[in-house]
Amino acid sequence: MPQITPQPGIMEIDLYVGGQSAIAGRRDALKLSSNENPLGPPPAAVEAIAGAAQAAHLYPPTDHADLRAAIAAVHGLEDDRVICGVGSDEVLQFVCQAFTGPGDEIIHTEHGFSMYPILAHMAGATPVKVLERDRVVDIDAILAALTDRTRVVMLTNPGNPTGTILPPEDLTRLADGLPENVILVLDCAYIEYAEGHDGGAALARARDNVIMTRTFSKLYGLGGLRIGFGYGPKALVDVMTRIRQPFNLSGVQLVAAEAALRDRDWAARCVTLNAQQRARLTGTLRQLGIACDDSHTNFVLARFADEAEAGQAHQALLDAGIIVRRVTGYGFPEGLRITVGDEAQTGRVIAALTDWRKGE
Repeated sequence: MPQITPQPGIMEIDLYVGGQSAIAGRRDALKLSSNENPLGPPPAAVEAIAGAAQAAHLYPPTDHADLRAAIAAVHGLEDDRVICGVGSDEVLQFVCQAFTGPGDEIIHTEHGFSMYPILAHMAGATPVKVLERDRVVDIDAILAALTDRTRVVMLTNPGNPTGTILPPEDLTRLADGLPENVILVLDCAYIEYAEGHDGGAALARARDNVIMTRTFSKLYGLGGLRIGFGYGPKALVDVMTRIRQPFNLSGVQLVAAEAALRDRDWAARCVTLNAQQRARLTGTLRQLGIACDDSHTNFVLARFADEAEAGQAHQALLDAGIIVRRVTGYGFPEGLRITVGDEAQTGRVIAALTDWRKGE
């Protein structure tokens, strides 16, 4: 009897593990492990969700026209160069599935999003990991890793879990150094928290091989609905649209994302709160002798003396009812990634770490 075997690369995939979300025996657990918006979704999105539920028996539009138009209007883009997905993860999957396969290589950096190798293996391609330098993407290392099999370079900017960011001139230098047949994907899930950066929109508009992705899971507080989009050359978007499920986004997702996106006052409020509490958390960590880079996201990577000390701090936070993310799998056994919360939540983290330091 013939044996059923999966496609090449499938069995190379390690299952994705999300952040811890509960503490046994505690009802007051504060979850700061998944970079969620402490203010939640905007009221306009909640209202839109409730309204859309009344039409749950109807199929959603297949062209996402209203949401794409809103994305284009808010971000100054062309709606026919926008593709929407189930989170930006699905758009990244479109890229890998449409443009890579067995024998091809996908470059990613050592501290990039852990889904990149999974997406490469899903397509049968080979993930190629490139080292970073001092927790910042190394452009020269990426260019040195190029081969005639390279088809895609995936770059998280700002980085996760590092929080660091590459300036536009470095992104341009990377794009300039890539062959025309290699796609540069700028995965910008946290770009709204990085002041003065366009998320690679200008590059994606000007180049035939650059795609930018964004999400509604972070700033817009819709992580539970899974909505994202990509923007790039129309020729590439048209190819990816051919493999997109026609009803990949529900009516609830579409109206919620549009309502959230159009509420610019809410977005500004969230950005301001994050900047204030991020600076507060960063400053306190440094006062406590805990290293951290300047973050351009809604989290801070706290770096301890070693893995053992990180484990002690992690346990102290859990004892205080606070869940943060161990990032050993991202190459930081000495690190804890801490989501930036609101004023009270940040104060709770600061108090717990201060007490831990005093009790060492």
